[in-house]
Amino acid sequence: MNLNDKRILITGASGFIGSFVVEAALAAGAEVWAAVRRCSNREYLQDKRIRFIDISLSDKSRLSAVLSDAEPFDGVIHCAGVTKAARTEDFQKINCEGTRMLAKALMETGKLRGRFVFLSSLSVMGESKSEPQPNSAYGRSKLAAEQALAAIPGLDYVTLRPTGVYGPREKDYFLMAKSIGQGIDFAVGFKPQVITFVYVKDVAAAALLALSEGKSRSAYFLTDGGEYSSRAFSDLLQTEMGKRRVLHITAPLWVLRMVCAVNGWFGSLRGKAVTLNMDKYHTLAQRDWRCDITAARQELGFSPEYDLTHGVKETVAWYKQSGWL
Repeated sequence: MNLNDKRILITGASGFIGSFVVEAALAAGAEVWAAVRRCSNREYLQDKRIRFIDISLSDKSRLSAVLSDAEPFDGVIHCAGVTKAARTEDFQKINCEGTRMLAKALMETGKLRGRFVFLSSLSVMGESKSEPQPNSAYGRSKLAAEQALAAIPGLDYVTLRPTGVYGPREKDYFLMAKSIGQGIDFAVGFKPQVITFVYVKDVAAAALLALSEGKSRSAYFLTDGGEYSSRAFSDLLQTEMGKRRVLHITAPLWVLRMVCAVNGWFGSLRGKAVTLNMDKYHTLAQRDWRCDITAARQELGFSPEYDLTHGVKETVAWYKQSGWL
C-alpha cells in the first residue's frame, strides 16, 4: 500500500498493535505521528522518521489545544485502549470516552481530513453471530465506543473487530509459551472450544487498508480465516519450542472462575490491572469465537498472510531472539 506523504496519526503507538501499525505505515511511506504519553515506553519506536505528539485522552481542553497546533491529518488509526483494568469503570472511561473525545476533538478542530480507523474487538459480539451482545466489561466498552462514533455527525470512520491478536511483543499469549516451556499446558473447560486468531502484522495491514478502502461507518471482523481447537495454539508452541513432553491439564470452569475472582480482588485492592480477573473469566470461558471475514476480504481487500502455523513460528523465533524464552 502506498501512503507517500500522507500524514497519519496513530494512537496507542507504543502498545503491542500500535507499534506494528507504526512500522507498517512507515514502510508504506507515510509521515507517521505517534501519539504517546511522556511516560510511555518507546522501546519499539526507535525509527528516526517517527514524529511524536503527546495527546491526552482524558483532558479535552488539553487535547484540543494540542490538535489545534498540529497540521491536519490525512488519516487517524486509533489503537489506544485497555484490555484489562483495575476497575470496571476504567474500561468505559478509556475505551469509550477516550475514543469519543478524540474523534470529536479532531472534527471540532478541523484536523481530520481523511478517515478515522477504530480498533475495536470481536469481544463486542459475545457468542452472538447476528448482533453485538458483549459478555464482558471490555466488550461493552468497545461497543459503547463504536456507538459513540456513530453518533458523531459527518465522521468518516471504519471499525475493525479483530479476534485474538498474537505475535511478537504480546505478553498475555506469551504466558502460555512460558508455561509450556516449563512443561505444563493448562486449559479450562471440558466443552469443546472453537477459537480464532489473527497475527498482529495482518491487523496492521488491515488498519492501513481501512484508511481508504471499505464502506464508511462499517465494521469488519478480522481473523486469519481459520478455525482452531483449544489445543491448536499450545500444540504449535510446543512444536516450535522443541518441547517433547508437556503435561496437559484441563480444569473445570469453576476453578478458573475462583482463580479470576481471587486474583481480581487482590488486584483491585492494590489498584492494579491484572491479567486474570472476573472480566477476563468471561472471555476465557467463551466457547465459540467464530466470525465471518468475507466482508473484510471483499470490501477492504483484506488477505491475511499468516495462518496460525506461520504466525506461531515467527512469534516463537522472536521470543527466543529477544531473550523472552
